[in-house]
Amino acid sequence: MMNTKFKGLGKGLSALMGDTNGFKSQESRDLNKVPIEFIKPNPHQPRKFFDKNSLEDLSQSIKVQGVIQPIVVRKKAENNYEIIAGERRWRAAQLAQLHEVPVIVKDIDDKKILELSIIENIQRSDLNAIEEAIGFQNLIEQFNYTQEQLSDVLGKSRSHIANTIRLNLLPEEIKDMIINNYLSPGHARCLINVQNNIELAKEIINKNLTVRQAEELSKGKKNFNKQKIENSKIDPNLLSLQNDLELSLGIKSIIKNNKNNKGQISFYYNNLEQLNKIVSVLKSFFK
Repeated sequence: MMNTKFKGLGKGLSALMGDTNGFKSQESRDLNKVPIEFIKPNPHQPRKFFDKNSLEDLSQSIKVQGVIQPIVVRKKAENNYEIIAGERRWRAAQLAQLHEVPVIVKDIDDKKILELSIIENIQRSDLNAIEEAIGFQNLIEQFNYTQEQLSDVLGKSRSHIANTIRLNLLPEEIKDMIINNYLSPGHARCLINVQNNIELAKEIINKNLTVRQAEELSKGKKNFNKQKIENSKIDPNLLSLQNDLELSLGIKSIIKNNKNNKGQISFYYNNLEQLNKIVSVLKSFFK
């Protein structure tokens, strides 16, 4: 059963903000107009790429209609506001050369803003695969979500979440190929943990290979790393247990079992928060 901490988060910021589609809602009493230069983007949101043509179209609409949906912000200091939702409208308003924009000011702490803004952005259909992968990873590492909980909150399959997170293992050059639509996530996944994968990615692009052809190319090079080879030798039942453990903890785990059924379980953490989580789970068994 999903932890009550995550209930209601599936609606993203709208669950917390209420209806912001227009000025006649209950939130209109919080509505202000703020000089556009007083507003700054949230540095932690996963969206890093904004399509230039799409922004131009929105800016033309704003020139005619104005900013119909207010930007949700929080006040950081005097004449200093941080965007919670609506960075695309803020960017388009700048292109439209507006001097001020309508905002709704909310008082929310750092952690909740980050959590909700990540969820809100992930739920948008136009995030690229790398932005989505970063968002998933942030929710796991910073807010202790498991992949199963992310599936429930975001309405995405566990396999989609797991496969997307794996894209974080790729080198930056291949990630850029995905962001710029030179390489699909399906093509890129078969290059994870493969030596010389940047060269292979370029070959896939130059030869316009299908995903199946790309998989055969990567397998034919026999460049999977040692861990990949070891995993292929793991008993399917143990591999299933290992996957269940990773899904439950949201942390990479490896089970090694010898012929005499003795072995070890290893956990891999990326920060102190994950380490504390591992220690907390282990301690619970000794109470």
